[in-house]
Amino acid sequence: MTVLTWDDTGKRLYETGVDRGVLYPLNPATNLYDAGVAWNGLTTVTESPAGADANPSYADNIKYLNLLAAETFGGTVEAYTYPDEFGACDGTFRPYAGVNVGQQARQTFGLYFRTKIGNDQNPDLGFKHHLLYGLLASPSDRAYASINDSPAAVGFSWAVTSQPIAVSGYRPVSQIVIDSTEVTATALSTLTDFLYGTAGTTASLPMPASVLAIFAAALTLATPTVPTYNSSTDIITIPSITGVDYYIDGVKVPSGSFGPITASKVVHARPAVGYKFPDPGVYDYLITFS
Repeated sequence: MTVLTWDDTGKRLYETGVDRGVLYPLNPATNLYDAGVAWNGLTTVTESPAGADANPSYADNIKYLNLLAAETFGGTVEAYTYPDEFGACDGTFRPYAGVNVGQQARQTFGLYFRTKIGNDQNPDLGFKHHLLYGLLASPSDRAYASINDSPAAVGFSWAVTSQPIAVSGYRPVSQIVIDSTEVTATALSTLTDFLYGTAGTTASLPMPASVLAIFAAALTLATPTVPTYNSSTDIITIPSITGVDYYIDGVKVPSGSFGPITASKVVHARPAVGYKFPDPGVYDYLITFS
C-alpha cells in the first residue's frame, strides 16, 4: 500500500492563459466545418456547463431513485476583435465590401483554443487543446465610450450555446479537451496539422469521431492521387483511394467523373476517419478551366 501525500514536487499543477483561437464556420450545405481562420484578440473563453440537475423520485417513504437531467454546454467568448468570417455567426450579412447588415440569421460555428499547463518546476509543461462544436452566438452589448484620460479598447462579448454532435459509443458531445502531457507527440501533431493547417492543407476542425480515432490507435497512412482534368470534355476525374475523401465547393464527391465544369475548381483531399496523409504534402488541387 502507498500512503497518500500532498503537494509533491512536480505535482503542483495549474492551468492558465488562452491563445491560438481558431474559428471554424459550419457549412449548412455539407454539415462540415469550413476552413479555419485565426481569431486574433481573443481574451477569454468561459465554459459554462449546465443541466445534470438531480430529480429525485420517492417511493415507500424513501428516496427511490435519483435521475439526472440532460447536460448542456454553453459559455461566453470575449475578444477585442474578431475575424470577418465571424460576422455571419454574429447575425451580420455582408452584401458588399465594408457594408454589414445586422439582425440576420446566425451561422453555427466551431471554436478551438488552447490553455497553458504548468507546475511548480516548469511553467511551460504543456497545453490543453479545447475543441468546441455546434456553437451559436447570442447578441451582445457593445459600449462605445468617449476617449478620455483612461482610454480602453472596446471589448466584445458573446454568450454561446451548443448543439452537441452524435458520436458512436458516447453521448452527443459539444467539447473535447486534449492534454498534451498525456498523449503522444505524433498523435498530437496529427491533430494540430488539422487544426492549424499545413503548407499543403487548409486548417479544419475534425469531427469528434475523427479526433477520437487519432488518439485511439496508430492511423493508417493514405496517399492522395491528383485528380485529372480533360479540357475537351471539361470533366474532372476523381480518384478512388482508400482513406481519402475528395471535396469540391465544400461537398464530398464520389470517385469517377465530375462535371462538366464551367469554371476553375479547387479539389480538396481530406483523410477519412482513421487515416492520415504524408507530411509535408500538397492536398488541395487547382483545376484550371479552359
